[in-house]
Amino acid sequence: MAISSGFISGFFNYFQRALGSLPLSSPISIILSLIIYLIALSVIFMTFAYVFGWVERKVMARAQSRHGPTYVGKWGFLQNLADFIKLIAKENIIPDSADKPLFQTAIPVLFAVFVLMLALIPFTNSFVGVGTSLSLLLVFMLLSFTPLLVFIAGWTSGNKFSSIGAQRSVVMLLSYEIPILLVVAAIALLANGYGFTSIVNAQSSMWYVVLMPIGFVVFFIALLGELDRPPFDLREADSELIAGWLTDVSAPYYGLVLFLDYTRMLVGTLLLAILFFGGWLGPSFIPPFVWLMAKVVILAMFIIFIRATTVRMKIDRLLRLGWKYLMPLAVVNLVVTVAIFI
Repeated sequence: MAISSGFISGFFNYFQRALGSLPLSSPISIILSLIIYLIALSVIFMTFAYVFGWVERKVMARAQSRHGPTYVGKWGFLQNLADFIKLIAKENIIPDSADKPLFQTAIPVLFAVFVLMLALIPFTNSFVGVGTSLSLLLVFMLLSFTPLLVFIAGWTSGNKFSSIGAQRSVVMLLSYEIPILLVVAAIALLANGYGFTSIVNAQSSMWYVVLMPIGFVVFFIALLGELDRPPFDLREADSELIAGWLTDVSAPYYGLVLFLDYTRMLVGTLLLAILFFGGWLGPSFIPPFVWLMAKVVILAMFIIFIRATTVRMKIDRLLRLGWKYLMPLAVVNLVVTVAIFI
């Protein structure tokens, strides 16, 4: 496994020159480089989460003949900031029946897992936290842990609605995890590697969405379930389970979960853009980062439109969809990929 990061290496070299003749492994240069990278990464996902939190509220309101946020800021753009301040100012209440250590740590750990995924996903050839030759496998390994963390958060709350939502998380994992991994295997075969950079470079002549349209459809549907986006948001089914695994989550943690929703959407749209739409490759007059984020914005808007126009699927229909349709289609996609392109 090769590990590299052009972005961090660039700052490392800069600080090495600025601070004088430091040894190659100078902790000062390494720490400063990592801090710069984390600041840049934080600006990206915080901006995405805030802007698309507002966009989704406005789109949902328009679809339901409402106004949406209007009171704070122009067009209500500062309403999310006001809501966030209100949430973090409220008291954090933990149920007496909850397993407090696990209940309090599950959501912060879940957020940390998605931030770690963002560190593994490159934004350009050089803008990446940890660029490894196995980054694709590492990201989906981390992604497979998220339903288990949701299960821990719901199960340890001591609430029956949260427990049912937690159990649904594990059941859903079984229905979409295998199809999505079969599609990932087909992509790795086409790119001859598990590194995101090699996958993007392999699409220089043709996007994978053209070469494997069936795989894209399977991956996109399964990813909606992986990210708990409608119509597969069965863990939080308000009409059945109040807020599902979030029923007993108090205001500060609930604010973190709302922020986590859009961090997850950023991870999902980045994966779609890199795996199927050529990542940052595009016209030379457009910076690679801008080109990638343009694809991410279009995909994010499409996911929001799906939420505004579809109804929640029942759990038995989701299982039937996963095992009866997505699984065979994923196998067909893998076989066709091997037969035609390998």
